[in-house]
Amino acid sequence: MIILKIVLAIIIIAAAVGVIAAVGDLLGKRSGSHKPFGPYERFVKRGLDAFLATGALIVLSPVLLITAILVRVKLGLPVLFTQDRPGRDGKIFKLYKFRTMLPPKDGIIDPAQDAARLTPFGKKLRSTSLDELPELINMIKGDMAVVGPRPLLVQYLTRYNSHQARRHEVRPGFTGLAQVHGRNAISWEEKFDWDVKYVDHITFKDDVRIVLDTVKTVLKREGISGGESATMTEFMGSDIPVEVLKK
Repeated sequence: MIILKIVLAIIIIAAAVGVIAAVGDLLGKRSGSHKPFGPYERFVKRGLDAFLATGALIVLSPVLLITAILVRVKLGLPVLFTQDRPGRDGKIFKLYKFRTMLPPKDGIIDPAQDAARLTPFGKKLRSTSLDELPELINMIKGDMAVVGPRPLLVQYLTRYNSHQARRHEVRPGFTGLAQVHGRNAISWEEKFDWDVKYVDHITFKDDVRIVLDTVKTVLKREGISGGESATMTEFMGSDIPVEVLKK
């Protein structure tokens, strides 16, 4: 009986947050030109994202607490990694993740040193996607969605061509089409192509499928690294014509 009451309380709290988020999204002003694909994207997706993120944050709070303690013990402070990322319409927000790397030497971030900074403990966090759990806060705030193009670095904004820049027409996601089609093991051009395909066709059915496929990908630990590097190599711009990318 007590468990049932706890579950009911979680559902009520998550539902309240979801309704507030949905109403706020409907009443909010948009600066972009993106037109929702259908009723799900227009009326349901934002509220459902907030509902799921709130419920997950409550249910997984013990996991977040234990992970935070382990990060503190193994990597020190700060426990959370925060970084500016571009969201919908290029609006900048603070992304939250658990730290997986040691501090950069001399305070200068060099992608070439990622392998040396990424600890075995950090690799486990990444392979299980536990480092991503603080992004639930971003989802509740409305910075992110459960499914959408992954939020990348701010400096990439000026490097996209017109086709690739369309990934920012919607909220970035915790997971997306690119994550279930190779994750970090595919090229940047392929990633962006999957992102734009998602932007043009957002449905409840596809979101559910992507979430389920993400679980399978995480369990198999596929595409965690990009080639020989510990993380995905930096995107410097694409020389591939837009017409080719659209095919």
